[in-house]
Amino acid sequence: MKDNQNEIFPLVDEQGKVVGRATRGECHSGSRLLHPVVHLHVLNPRGELYLQKRPDWKDIQPGKWDTAVGGHIDYGETPEEALLREVREELGITDFKAEFVDRYVFESQRERELINVYRTVYDGPIQPSKDELDGGRFWTKQEIREAIGKNVLTPNFESEYQRFLMNKDAR
Repeated sequence: MKDNQNEIFPLVDEQGKVVGRATRGECHSGSRLLHPVVHLHVLNPRGELYLQKRPDWKDIQPGKWDTAVGGHIDYGETPEEALLREVREELGITDFKAEFVDRYVFESQRERELINVYRTVYDGPIQPSKDELDGGRFWTKQEIREAIGKNVLTPNFESEYQRFLMNKDAR
């Protein structure tokens, strides 16, 4: 399997206002075109954090552990619509209440994303997509701290974890 390089993404300013459009291939080619994504951190009632394993075929950060749900916002879609779609597609979850955490710009050598961050506490069944993920599991804060900086987690997740979750009560 491979990501659709012709998929159309909105281009946005740092406030999230749509200013154009480009393909996934253009956005991930090093052009650093700012495009929006959604992330959902899924915590269980014990404060453990669910992470997904990115498949080896992904064009960005293959084989690494990442935020429970992460996905691009399609052209013409709101962040909330994208969040519901991505959570259903990636984890099979439809009954959850998301809390908006923050929005920030993440930059790497290959891309620039406007990330809309959400979190939820969830204690139901999780069915990771066999098409989009290589599974997932709940991690303790200690396990995450021990993995940071060891090329196990995506740099994006490490940054977000340290910024929003590391020193906060997970519940």
